[in-house]
Amino acid sequence: MDVRARAPGKIILAGEHAVVHDTTAVAAAIDLYTYVSLHFPTPSENDDALKLHLKDIPLEFSWPVGRLKEVLPELGSHPASSPSSCSFETIKAITSLVEEQNIPEANIALASGISAFLWMYTSIHGFKPAKAVVTSELPLGAGLGSSAALCVALSAALLALTDYVKLDFNHQGWQMFGDSELELVNKWAFEGEKIIHGKPSGLDNTVSTYGNMIKFLSGELTRIKTNMPIKMLITNTKVGRNTKTLVSNVSDRTMRHSSAMSSVFNAVGSISNELASIIQSPVSDDLAITKKEEKLGELMEMNQGLLQCMGVSHASIETVIRITSKYKLSTKLTGAGGGGCVLTLLPNLLSGTVVDKVIADLESCGFQCLIAGIGGRGMEISCNPSS
Repeated sequence: MDVRARAPGKIILAGEHAVVHDTTAVAAAIDLYTYVSLHFPTPSENDDALKLHLKDIPLEFSWPVGRLKEVLPELGSHPASSPSSCSFETIKAITSLVEEQNIPEANIALASGISAFLWMYTSIHGFKPAKAVVTSELPLGAGLGSSAALCVALSAALLALTDYVKLDFNHQGWQMFGDSELELVNKWAFEGEKIIHGKPSGLDNTVSTYGNMIKFLSGELTRIKTNMPIKMLITNTKVGRNTKTLVSNVSDRTMRHSSAMSSVFNAVGSISNELASIIQSPVSDDLAITKKEEKLGELMEMNQGLLQCMGVSHASIETVIRITSKYKLSTKLTGAGGGGCVLTLLPNLLSGTVVDKVIADLESCGFQCLIAGIGGRGMEISCNPSS
């Protein structure tokens, strides 16, 4: 049996940075996915290696299973039903296995993701030979949750071929896991995220696992459901940024202006809560949707103004805002800021011609544009008998 899993990326609709200072943020799944397919070779294929193919890059890696056993003897013996964190010693051992692959310097940022793959695979399946193929619709390192989507899709594909997950092998197309199975997928994905990011919040992998939307406050995640169609233009400025530095700069500004910044964070929290209530309330017709879209647009603009107060905007983000405002569209950064991705609300009644013009204007500045539905499905799996 071969399996293919997919997991969505995410955006922060409201509340980034302020969430670190104990106010509400709202995150949502987007219908852009990372896909992981997993194949166990048959005896006739006579393959004795664990292989990873990153199709989009394109790079291929291979480890003889004997080498994995030699370097990681303690893995593969724990039940997949109870993930535990990867130890420092194991990280070091896995790093040596990744370094043996001689990753090109231009792709060295992928090393932590490859380490997460090796650890998750050997922890769940031990030293069986297999081939994993990864493809993605998400730009890497742009704040759209690409690493979490990888960890969730990988976790789902690996667990689908264990006894801990029940699948309908006759089902055609994508199918969803039950709640307890999703919880297990999410736990494994979180451990993978730790290898990549050190101390992730758990927000990205939870949104990717369950889909739809999540309210996040003081470490507590609450799943919420959207009752209206929302479409965004996501503009990748392609400007890299250091999230830790940006978060640190906001903290420094807070130390210098504690009272003013406290008011900024409280205002952002109010915006997040109002945005969540608008999205969750039912809509009766197109006019009701249009009115809600107008409110959402205003809240996005207000949130962006407050993010500028925090000092996390950037010339590239301001360029996107300037271009989209010519078309009377509402825009805000998403994620850490300082570059990265920018969201523009696309009203349901907006003509395709206008959207095309906006995209042409943005692409002429060297930006990448993606259109995404917001608040969609989470992780899904598809299986087909090996040929």
